[in-house]
Amino acid sequence: MESSSENTAHSPDRGRTLVIMAKAPRPGRVKTRLAQSLPVEAVTELYRCLLDDTMALARSLSSVEVAIMCPASDVEELTRLTRGVVGVVAQKGEGLAAGLTSVFAHFAAQGRQRVVAFNSDSPHLPASVLGSAFEALTGHDVVVGPTHDGGYYLVGAKAAHPALFDGDGMGTKSALEILLARAHALQLSVGVTDPFYDIDVEDDLIRLAAELRLAPARAPRTAVWLQQWGQAVAQLRTGTGDL
Repeated sequence: MESSSENTAHSPDRGRTLVIMAKAPRPGRVKTRLAQSLPVEAVTELYRCLLDDTMALARSLSSVEVAIMCPASDVEELTRLTRGVVGVVAQKGEGLAAGLTSVFAHFAAQGRQRVVAFNSDSPHLPASVLGSAFEALTGHDVVVGPTHDGGYYLVGAKAAHPALFDGDGMGTKSALEILLARAHALQLSVGVTDPFYDIDVEDDLIRLAAELRLAPARAPRTAVWLQQWGQAVAQLRTGTGDL
């Protein structure tokens, strides 16, 4: 992670803000689908690594202001974990829909022209894709980054559009379809970035581990965790260790 002196070299452009949608890494509250195949303590530690690497990715972007949006109950813990490197803002209301609505109500209202909300579990995303999301907003009202499972890993806009994020369908396999339908109903133009994947189930972890073995610098903390996880799984299969 960059030092404060290094970070000043990337003078934030108040016209571009990247907001990471995060939670405090507490057992049983993060990446719950992974807990079906991994111990909850391991899932919690993995999430911490993903979040750290996501913040490093965000802060590597030139001329982009970075912040975290989270549930109000998580602000103190995330502020401590991030050591004040990025601002942490409490969302209004509960759940992902409320969080996304809060992102644009808070940051667009402060005069920032292009705001992108990004998930906290895709630190392996090429930085150029995040850059393309901001570029897409120069000619569109909304930008979305689709995931292969029917959701989206980022969404951006130049203004608050609360009706985009009504609660129905958030977090489902039809989330992207629902978002695009709402944008159409609101007569908003939509730009699309490259499809990608986030980390929801064990198959995603296996895919990510294979990629980071070849390029660990893309998400270094996560790469170390995955290497240790892989070694533990191999030991379990041979009956020589515990996970």
